[in-house]
Amino acid sequence: MRQTKGNRLHIGFFGKRNVGKSSVVNKIIGQEISIVSDTLGTTTDVNQKSMELLPIGPVVLMDTAGIDDVGELGKLRVEKTNEAISRTDVAVVVFDNSPLIEADFKLLEDLKKAKVPILALLNKADLTDVMENSGADGFKQEELDGFVDGVLKASAKCDVDFAAKFKEALIKILPEDFVADIPILSDIVKPNEMAILVIPIDKEAPKGRLILPQVNVLRDLLDIGAVSVVCRENELEDAIFRLSAPPKIVITDSQAFKKVSEIVPKNVLLTSFSIIFARLKGDLKTFIKGAGKLDNLKNGDKILILESCSHHAVEDDIGKVKIPNLIRKYSGKNVEFEHFSGHDFPSDIEKYSLIIHCGACMTNRREVLNRINLAQEKNVAITNYGITIAKCLGILDRAIEPFA
Repeated sequence: MRQTKGNRLHIGFFGKRNVGKSSVVNKIIGQEISIVSDTLGTTTDVNQKSMELLPIGPVVLMDTAGIDDVGELGKLRVEKTNEAISRTDVAVVVFDNSPLIEADFKLLEDLKKAKVPILALLNKADLTDVMENSGADGFKQEELDGFVDGVLKASAKCDVDFAAKFKEALIKILPEDFVADIPILSDIVKPNEMAILVIPIDKEAPKGRLILPQVNVLRDLLDIGAVSVVCRENELEDAIFRLSAPPKIVITDSQAFKKVSEIVPKNVLLTSFSIIFARLKGDLKTFIKGAGKLDNLKNGDKILILESCSHHAVEDDIGKVKIPNLIRKYSGKNVEFEHFSGHDFPSDIEKYSLIIHCGACMTNRREVLNRINLAQEKNVAITNYGITIAKCLGILDRAIEPFA
Protein backbone atom coordinates (compact mmCIF):
# COMPACT_ATOMS: atom_id res chain seq x y z
CA MET A 1 0.00 0.00 0.00
CA ARG A 2 1.23 3.49 -0.82
CA GLN A 3 1.76 5.11 2.57
CA THR A 4 1.24 8.78 3.41
CA LYS A 5 1.54 10.74 6.62
CA GLY A 6 -2.01 9.81 7.57
CA ASN A 7 -1.14 6.08 7.61
CA ARG A 8 2.15 6.38 9.49
CA LEU A 9 3.07 6.23 13.17
CA HIS A 10 3.93 9.81 14.18
CA ILE A 11 6.92 10.00 16.56
CA GLY A 12 7.49 13.41 18.15
CA PHE A 13 10.88 14.43 19.58
CA PHE A 14 10.59 16.99 22.39
CA GLY A 15 12.82 18.62 24.98
CA LYS A 16 14.73 21.74 25.96
CA ARG A 17 17.02 23.54 23.55
CA ASN A 18 20.38 21.91 22.87
CA VAL A 19 19.66 18.57 24.55
CA GLY A 20 20.37 16.84 21.23
CA LYS A 21 16.91 16.28 19.69
CA SER A 22 18.10 17.00 16.14
CA SER A 23 21.18 14.81 16.57
CA VAL A 24 18.93 11.97 17.71
CA VAL A 25 16.62 12.36 14.69
CA ASN A 26 19.57 12.51 12.28
CA LYS A 27 21.08 9.39 13.83
CA ILE A 28 17.85 7.42 13.44
CA ILE A 29 17.36 8.52 9.85
CA GLY A 30 21.00 8.12 8.90
CA GLN A 31 21.20 11.51 7.20
CA GLU A 32 21.35 15.17 8.16
CA ILE A 33 17.79 16.48 7.82
CA SER A 34 17.90 18.67 10.94
CA ILE A 35 20.59 21.31 11.51
CA VAL A 36 22.81 20.49 14.50
CA SER A 37 24.51 23.33 16.35
CA ASP A 38 25.62 24.35 19.83
CA THR A 39 23.63 27.56 19.30
CA LEU A 40 20.37 27.52 21.26
CA GLY A 41 17.17 27.49 19.23
CA THR A 42 18.55 26.10 15.97
CA THR A 43 15.33 24.20 15.24
CA THR A 44 12.71 26.85 14.51
CA ASP A 45 9.73 24.82 13.27
CA VAL A 46 8.54 21.22 13.29
CA ASN A 47 10.76 19.31 10.86
CA GLN A 48 9.04 16.18 9.53
CA LYS A 49 10.60 13.17 7.80
CA SER A 50 8.71 10.14 6.47
CA MET A 51 10.61 6.87 6.43
CA GLU A 52 10.41 3.11 6.92
CA LEU A 53 11.61 2.30 10.43
CA LEU A 54 11.90 -1.47 10.31
CA PRO A 55 10.50 -3.57 11.86
CA ILE A 56 7.98 -0.96 13.06
CA GLY A 57 7.03 0.10 9.55
CA PRO A 58 6.22 3.50 8.01
CA VAL A 59 6.67 6.43 10.41
CA VAL A 60 6.89 10.21 10.47
CA LEU A 61 9.64 11.65 12.69
CA MET A 62 8.84 15.14 14.01
CA ASP A 63 11.78 17.20 15.30
CA THR A 64 10.40 20.10 17.37
CA ALA A 65 11.78 23.37 18.69
CA GLY A 66 12.97 23.65 22.30
CA ILE A 67 10.24 23.91 24.92
CA ASP A 68 12.28 26.54 26.80
CA ASP A 69 12.68 28.94 23.87
CA VAL A 70 12.46 32.64 24.76
CA GLY A 71 11.42 35.95 23.21
CA GLU A 72 8.53 36.70 20.88
CA LEU A 73 9.82 34.40 18.15
CA GLY A 74 10.63 31.75 20.73
CA LYS A 75 7.06 31.88 22.00
CA LEU A 76 5.79 31.14 18.49
CA ARG A 77 8.22 28.22 18.19
CA VAL A 78 6.97 26.76 21.48
CA GLU A 79 3.36 27.10 20.25
CA LYS A 80 4.25 25.07 17.15
CA THR A 81 5.88 22.45 19.36
CA ASN A 82 2.76 22.25 21.55
CA GLU A 83 0.55 21.88 18.45
CA ALA A 84 2.60 18.86 17.38
CA ILE A 85 1.43 16.98 20.49
CA SER A 86 -2.04 16.57 18.96
CA ARG A 87 -0.65 14.51 16.08
CA THR A 88 1.91 12.56 18.10
CA ASP A 89 1.41 8.81 18.54
CA VAL A 90 4.60 8.27 20.57
CA ALA A 91 6.68 11.00 22.27
CA VAL A 92 10.44 10.82 22.71
CA VAL A 93 11.44 13.38 25.35
CA VAL A 94 15.19 14.02 25.25
CA PHE A 95 17.14 14.99 28.39
CA ASP A 96 20.79 15.72 29.18
CA ASN A 97 22.34 16.16 32.65
CA SER A 98 20.73 19.56 33.24
CA PRO A 99 18.04 19.73 35.95
CA LEU A 100 14.39 19.48 34.99
CA ILE A 101 12.63 22.84 34.74
CA GLU A 102 9.00 23.94 34.74
CA ALA A 103 8.79 23.57 30.94
CA ASP A 104 9.86 19.90 31.23
CA PHE A 105 7.11 19.11 33.71
CA LYS A 106 4.48 20.99 31.69
CA LEU A 107 5.46 19.02 28.57
CA LEU A 108 5.27 15.71 30.44
CA GLU A 109 1.89 16.63 31.92
CA ASP A 110 0.51 17.70 28.50
CA LEU A 111 1.67 14.45 26.91
CA LYS A 112 0.14 12.35 29.69
CA LYS A 113 -3.13 14.28 29.43
CA ALA A 114 -3.18 13.52 25.70
CA LYS A 115 -2.54 9.84 26.55
CA VAL A 116 0.63 9.75 24.47
CA PRO A 117 3.18 7.03 25.44
CA ILE A 118 6.46 8.67 26.50
CA LEU A 119 10.00 7.38 26.00
CA ALA A 120 12.55 9.30 28.06
CA LEU A 121 15.84 9.43 26.15
CA LEU A 122 18.77 10.26 28.45
CA ASN A 123 21.16 11.55 25.82
CA LYS A 124 24.83 12.64 25.78
CA ALA A 125 25.88 9.74 28.00
CA ASP A 126 29.40 10.11 26.59
CA LEU A 127 29.71 13.69 27.87
CA THR A 128 27.86 13.64 31.18
CA ASP A 129 27.01 11.54 34.15
CA VAL A 130 23.47 11.15 32.80
CA MET A 131 23.76 7.39 33.26
CA GLU A 132 23.49 8.02 36.99
CA ASN A 133 21.66 10.60 39.07
CA SER A 134 23.63 13.83 38.95
CA GLY A 135 23.07 15.07 42.47
CA ALA A 136 21.26 18.05 43.93
CA ASP A 137 22.06 20.46 41.11
CA GLY A 138 21.66 18.12 38.14
CA PHE A 139 19.30 15.74 36.42
CA LYS A 140 17.35 13.36 38.67
CA GLN A 141 15.84 10.39 36.88
CA GLU A 142 13.42 9.70 39.73
CA GLU A 143 11.60 12.94 38.85
CA LEU A 144 10.39 11.20 35.68
CA ASP A 145 8.58 8.52 37.70
CA GLY A 146 4.86 8.50 36.97
CA PHE A 147 5.31 10.30 33.66
CA VAL A 148 7.30 8.09 31.31
CA ASP A 149 6.56 4.63 29.93
CA GLY A 150 10.15 3.74 29.12
CA VAL A 151 13.72 4.99 29.57
CA LEU A 152 16.64 4.74 27.15
CA LYS A 153 20.14 5.76 28.24
CA ALA A 154 22.31 6.28 25.17
CA SER A 155 24.45 8.69 23.17
CA ALA A 156 23.28 9.72 19.72
CA LYS A 157 26.84 10.87 19.05
CA CYS A 158 28.89 7.85 20.17
CA ASP A 159 26.70 4.72 20.32
CA VAL A 160 27.25 2.81 17.07
CA ASP A 161 24.10 0.77 17.74
CA PHE A 162 21.99 3.77 18.78
CA ALA A 163 19.27 3.18 16.16
CA ALA A 164 18.86 -0.45 17.23
CA LYS A 165 18.63 0.53 20.91
CA PHE A 166 16.11 3.22 20.06
CA LYS A 167 13.83 0.87 18.09
CA GLU A 168 13.96 -1.74 20.83
CA ALA A 169 12.86 0.81 23.44
CA LEU A 170 10.21 2.26 21.12
CA ILE A 171 8.58 -1.07 20.33
CA LYS A 172 8.00 -1.65 24.07
CA ILE A 173 5.77 1.42 24.38
CA LEU A 174 3.93 1.45 21.04
CA PRO A 175 0.26 2.41 21.50
CA GLU A 176 -2.11 -0.53 21.41
CA ASP A 177 -4.24 0.97 18.63
CA PHE A 178 -1.15 0.97 16.41
CA VAL A 179 -0.25 -2.62 17.21
CA ALA A 180 -3.82 -3.84 16.72
CA ASP A 181 -4.69 -2.32 13.35
CA ILE A 182 -8.31 -1.34 12.80
CA PRO A 183 -9.63 -3.24 9.76
CA ILE A 184 -10.73 -1.45 6.63
CA LEU A 185 -13.02 -4.16 5.22
CA SER A 186 -11.52 -7.51 6.21
CA ASP A 187 -14.20 -8.08 8.88
CA ILE A 188 -16.97 -7.42 6.34
CA VAL A 189 -15.79 -8.76 2.97
CA LYS A 190 -14.36 -12.27 2.64
CA PRO A 191 -12.13 -13.82 -0.04
CA ASN A 192 -13.87 -14.26 -3.43
CA GLU A 193 -16.77 -11.98 -2.44
CA MET A 194 -17.38 -9.00 -4.69
CA ALA A 195 -17.32 -5.27 -3.95
CA ILE A 196 -18.32 -2.50 -6.32
CA LEU A 197 -16.52 0.83 -5.87
CA VAL A 198 -18.38 3.84 -7.22
CA ILE A 199 -15.94 6.64 -8.03
CA PRO A 200 -17.39 9.79 -9.61
CA ILE A 201 -15.16 11.75 -11.96
CA ASP A 202 -16.19 15.31 -11.15
CA LYS A 203 -14.52 18.68 -10.56
CA GLU A 204 -13.01 17.51 -7.26
CA ALA A 205 -11.54 14.30 -8.70
CA PRO A 206 -7.75 14.69 -9.20
CA LYS A 207 -6.76 14.30 -12.83
CA GLY A 208 -5.15 10.99 -13.66
CA ARG A 209 -5.33 9.41 -10.20
CA LEU A 210 -7.57 8.24 -7.38
CA ILE A 211 -7.84 9.86 -3.98
CA LEU A 212 -6.30 8.12 -0.98
CA PRO A 213 -9.44 6.51 0.56
CA GLN A 214 -10.25 4.92 -2.80
CA VAL A 215 -6.70 3.60 -3.13
CA ASN A 216 -6.67 2.27 0.45
CA VAL A 217 -10.01 0.47 0.05
CA LEU A 218 -9.06 -1.02 -3.32
CA ARG A 219 -5.73 -2.28 -1.98
CA ASP A 220 -7.43 -3.75 1.09
CA LEU A 221 -9.86 -5.67 -1.12
CA LEU A 222 -6.92 -7.03 -3.12
CA ASP A 223 -5.20 -8.11 0.11
CA ILE A 224 -8.41 -9.83 1.24
CA GLY A 225 -8.65 -11.71 -2.05
CA ALA A 226 -12.00 -10.17 -2.90
CA VAL A 227 -13.15 -9.24 -6.40
CA SER A 228 -13.37 -5.51 -7.12
CA VAL A 229 -15.43 -3.75 -9.76
CA VAL A 230 -14.84 -0.03 -10.27
CA CYS A 231 -17.28 2.25 -12.07
CA ARG A 232 -18.80 5.72 -12.09
CA GLU A 233 -22.27 6.35 -10.69
CA ASN A 234 -23.89 6.52 -14.14
CA GLU A 235 -22.43 3.08 -14.96
CA LEU A 236 -23.50 1.38 -11.71
CA GLU A 237 -26.91 0.08 -12.79
CA ASP A 238 -25.45 -1.57 -15.87
CA ALA A 239 -22.56 -3.00 -13.85
CA ILE A 240 -24.93 -4.67 -11.37
CA PHE A 241 -27.12 -5.98 -14.23
CA ARG A 242 -24.11 -7.67 -15.85
CA LEU A 243 -23.23 -9.63 -12.71
CA SER A 244 -24.39 -13.24 -12.35
CA ALA A 245 -24.81 -12.71 -8.58
CA PRO A 246 -25.27 -9.60 -6.41
CA PRO A 247 -22.13 -8.03 -4.93
CA LYS A 248 -21.49 -8.27 -1.18
CA ILE A 249 -21.14 -4.49 -0.82
CA VAL A 250 -21.20 -1.27 -2.80
CA ILE A 251 -18.88 1.51 -1.62
CA THR A 252 -19.46 4.96 -3.03
CA ASP A 253 -18.11 8.45 -2.80
CA SER A 254 -20.44 10.17 -0.31
CA GLN A 255 -21.34 12.85 -2.84
CA ALA A 256 -23.03 10.20 -5.02
CA PHE A 257 -24.87 8.60 -2.07
CA LYS A 258 -28.38 9.61 -3.14
CA LYS A 259 -28.21 8.27 -6.69
CA VAL A 260 -26.29 5.14 -5.68
CA SER A 261 -28.70 4.28 -2.85
CA GLU A 262 -31.60 4.37 -5.32
CA ILE A 263 -29.85 1.89 -7.62
CA VAL A 264 -28.35 -0.61 -5.16
CA PRO A 265 -30.77 -3.44 -4.18
CA LYS A 266 -31.80 -3.44 -0.52
CA ASN A 267 -30.22 -6.86 0.03
CA VAL A 268 -26.77 -5.48 -0.85
CA LEU A 269 -24.68 -3.67 1.77
CA LEU A 270 -24.00 -0.01 1.03
CA THR A 271 -21.60 2.49 2.58
CA SER A 272 -19.14 5.21 1.60
CA PHE A 273 -15.39 5.70 1.62
CA SER A 274 -15.81 8.50 4.17
CA ILE A 275 -17.76 6.29 6.58
CA ILE A 276 -15.13 3.56 6.27
CA PHE A 277 -12.55 6.18 7.24
CA ALA A 278 -14.75 7.39 10.10
CA ARG A 279 -14.08 4.01 11.69
CA LEU A 280 -10.47 3.72 10.53
CA LYS A 281 -9.33 7.17 11.63
CA GLY A 282 -11.75 8.12 14.39
CA ASP A 283 -14.55 6.59 16.45
CA LEU A 284 -17.60 5.54 14.44
CA LYS A 285 -20.03 5.37 17.38
CA THR A 286 -19.13 8.89 18.49
CA PHE A 287 -19.54 10.23 14.96
CA ILE A 288 -22.95 8.54 14.54
CA LYS A 289 -24.11 9.95 17.87
CA GLY A 290 -22.80 13.39 16.89
CA ALA A 291 -24.90 13.40 13.72
CA GLY A 292 -27.99 13.41 15.93
CA LYS A 293 -27.29 17.10 16.60
CA LEU A 294 -28.52 17.80 13.06
CA ASP A 295 -32.05 17.06 14.31
CA ASN A 296 -32.16 19.92 16.83
CA LEU A 297 -30.19 22.78 15.32
CA LYS A 298 -31.42 26.32 15.94
CA ASN A 299 -31.18 29.50 13.91
CA GLY A 300 -27.81 31.13 14.47
CA ASP A 301 -26.02 27.94 15.56
CA LYS A 302 -22.40 27.72 14.46
CA ILE A 303 -20.95 24.59 12.83
CA LEU A 304 -17.21 24.00 12.48
CA ILE A 305 -16.07 22.10 9.38
CA LEU A 306 -12.58 20.59 9.56
CA GLU A 307 -10.46 19.61 6.54
CA SER A 308 -7.30 17.70 7.43
CA CYS A 309 -5.64 18.72 4.17
CA SER A 310 -5.33 22.09 2.47
CA HIS A 311 -6.63 22.07 -1.09
CA HIS A 312 -7.95 24.52 -3.63
CA ALA A 313 -11.71 24.69 -3.21
CA VAL A 314 -13.79 24.29 -6.37
CA GLU A 315 -17.02 26.17 -6.90
CA ASP A 316 -19.15 23.36 -5.43
CA ASP A 317 -16.62 22.20 -2.81
CA ILE A 318 -17.96 19.48 -0.54
CA GLY A 319 -16.97 21.16 2.73
CA LYS A 320 -17.66 24.77 1.82
CA VAL A 321 -20.75 24.38 -0.38
CA LYS A 322 -22.38 20.95 -0.60
CA ILE A 323 -22.50 20.00 3.09
CA PRO A 324 -23.68 23.46 4.26
CA ASN A 325 -26.45 23.39 1.63
CA LEU A 326 -27.51 19.87 2.67
CA ILE A 327 -27.62 20.83 6.35
CA ARG A 328 -29.65 23.99 5.76
CA LYS A 329 -32.14 22.00 3.66
CA TYR A 330 -32.35 19.13 6.16
CA SER A 331 -32.65 21.27 9.29
CA GLY A 332 -34.62 24.15 7.83
CA LYS A 333 -32.48 26.44 10.00
CA ASN A 334 -30.25 29.37 9.17
CA VAL A 335 -26.99 28.10 10.62
CA GLU A 336 -23.49 29.55 10.25
CA PHE A 337 -20.37 27.68 9.12
CA GLU A 338 -16.71 28.20 9.87
CA HIS A 339 -13.84 26.28 8.26
CA PHE A 340 -10.39 25.21 9.43
CA SER A 341 -7.89 23.19 7.43
CA GLY A 342 -4.64 21.32 8.00
CA HIS A 343 -3.58 20.92 11.64
CA ASP A 344 -5.35 24.11 12.76
CA PHE A 345 -7.90 23.54 15.50
CA PRO A 346 -9.58 26.41 17.36
CA SER A 347 -9.25 26.62 21.13
CA ASP A 348 -12.77 28.01 21.63
CA ILE A 349 -14.75 25.08 20.22
CA GLU A 350 -17.45 25.45 22.87
CA LYS A 351 -19.02 28.16 20.67
CA TYR A 352 -19.94 25.52 18.07
CA SER A 353 -23.06 23.37 18.17
CA LEU A 354 -21.46 20.73 15.94
CA ILE A 355 -18.05 19.83 14.50
CA ILE A 356 -17.92 18.00 11.16
CA HIS A 357 -14.60 16.35 10.33
CA CYS A 358 -13.49 15.29 6.85
CA GLY A 359 -12.51 11.67 6.15
CA ALA A 360 -9.07 12.41 7.67
CA CYS A 361 -7.17 10.53 4.97
CA MET A 362 -4.22 12.95 5.29
CA THR A 363 -3.85 12.90 9.05
CA ASN A 364 -3.49 10.14 11.62
CA ARG A 365 -5.95 8.57 14.04
CA ARG A 366 -4.17 10.10 17.03
CA GLU A 367 -5.00 13.63 15.87
CA VAL A 368 -8.64 12.76 15.10
CA LEU A 369 -9.06 11.00 18.46
CA ASN A 370 -7.50 14.01 20.16
CA ARG A 371 -10.05 16.27 18.48
CA ILE A 372 -12.86 13.92 19.50
CA ASN A 373 -11.63 13.98 23.10
CA LEU A 374 -11.45 17.80 23.09
CA ALA A 375 -14.98 17.99 21.70
CA GLN A 376 -16.27 15.62 24.38
CA GLU A 377 -14.52 17.67 27.09
CA LYS A 378 -16.42 20.74 25.87
CA ASN A 379 -19.67 18.77 25.34
CA VAL A 380 -19.65 19.58 21.60
CA ALA A 381 -21.12 17.05 19.16
CA ILE A 382 -18.71 15.80 16.47
CA THR A 383 -19.30 13.77 13.32
CA ASN A 384 -17.77 13.39 9.84
CA TYR A 385 -18.54 14.19 6.20
CA GLY A 386 -19.92 10.84 5.07
CA ILE A 387 -22.13 10.34 8.11
CA THR A 388 -23.46 13.90 7.78
CA ILE A 389 -24.36 13.39 4.12
CA ALA A 390 -26.04 10.03 4.80
CA LYS A 391 -28.00 11.57 7.69
CA CYS A 392 -29.22 14.50 5.61
CA LEU A 393 -30.27 12.12 2.80
CA GLY A 394 -32.18 9.87 5.21
CA ILE A 395 -30.03 6.79 4.56
CA LEU A 396 -27.72 6.76 7.61
CA ASP A 397 -29.11 3.50 9.02
CA ARG A 398 -28.41 1.74 5.76
CA ALA A 399 -24.97 3.33 5.36
CA ILE A 400 -23.74 2.09 8.75
CA GLU A 401 -25.34 -1.37 8.52
CA PRO A 402 -22.08 -3.02 7.33
CA PHE A 403 -20.48 -2.09 10.67
CA ALA A 404 -23.37 -3.13 12.92
